[in-house]
Amino acid sequence: MSATQPIGFFERYLSVWVALCIAAGIGLGSLFPQLFQSMASLEYGSVNFIVAVLIWLMVYPMMVSVDFSSLKRIHERPKGLIITLTVNWLIKPFTMAGLGVLFFHYFFIDLIDPTDASQYIAGLILLGAAPCTAMVFVWSQLTRGDATYTLAQVALNDVIMIFAFAPLVALLLGVTDIEVPWATLILSVGLYVLIPLIAGVFTRLKLSAGARSAVEAEHAVTRFNARVKPLSVLGLLATVVLLFGFQGQIILDKPLLIALIAVPLLIQSYGIFAIAYAAARLWKVPFNVAAPCALIGTSNFFELAVAVAIGLFGLNSGAALVTVVGVLVEVPVMLSLVAFANRTQGWFPKEAVKITPTASAVPAPGEQTNV
Repeated sequence: MSATQPIGFFERYLSVWVALCIAAGIGLGSLFPQLFQSMASLEYGSVNFIVAVLIWLMVYPMMVSVDFSSLKRIHERPKGLIITLTVNWLIKPFTMAGLGVLFFHYFFIDLIDPTDASQYIAGLILLGAAPCTAMVFVWSQLTRGDATYTLAQVALNDVIMIFAFAPLVALLLGVTDIEVPWATLILSVGLYVLIPLIAGVFTRLKLSAGARSAVEAEHAVTRFNARVKPLSVLGLLATVVLLFGFQGQIILDKPLLIALIAVPLLIQSYGIFAIAYAAARLWKVPFNVAAPCALIGTSNFFELAVAVAIGLFGLNSGAALVTVVGVLVEVPVMLSLVAFANRTQGWFPKEAVKITPTASAVPAPGEQTNV
């Protein structure tokens, strides 16, 4: 996709749609609680299947864009991977835990019961230790990120998360007997990454089968993505409605508490993005790698965090509440960061650097190139 291609109608007003969907989710959840309880019960290993399908719709168009033949060259541009892994595993979990302690044990000590404060810190730790797996593909798509590179970044995070998530959470909580949520971890990665990835591969192969050249095959993929791209936005909006339908009543009942929880989350999100984005700029990482790199570090795997919080501390726990507030904060924050990144792409190298075969760099008919 061209870096100069205009943003579509849905993307241009995405913040408006998200705000409306948050309101709709809270309203519908209050009016039809039994319906949302029934939908919430459709799960296994604390993974809700309806949410999984909606996330599949978000991720699938991005997966079609991935050219796996180029993954063997991913080591040629390691800077984005280094920044992503450093931020996600050496900085982000510890800053989130630090902010939790700072605010809930010190700044908010007169506003929150100490027992509840520990629960809120636990929820923040779960969010900070779970790097984004699914929705980051949407953020990458909105910044016209390199699809193949984004997949490599997410894949590496997934592998590390399977082995490091539970020990890291145990370390930060000071607990040694936390039950590892293996069913949730494995099923989440399978539903949110593996299934749409396989579907994307088969779709790309089918689109390329009738092409007479690599250039024609890439153009066929580009045209197909233009048709299915609205699915990503629709999946995101429906997910927002559903999540807030599940937990909306809690948000209505405790508005001041929600605001207090949001403070460290906002500081963490914008702070982590600033660190990763600045590192990418100083290291002269191209924009279509730098933007997803910073957004991956900022975004959280909130589906996993919510599921683990409920499994470890209970549905009505303070930890579970924090992870739901994480969704409330994350979507508008990520949209603001996507807008900021798109406005500042001139800070980064402008040459096309997609890690794809030469043929894919040839623009589709009517599409501009920035080379």
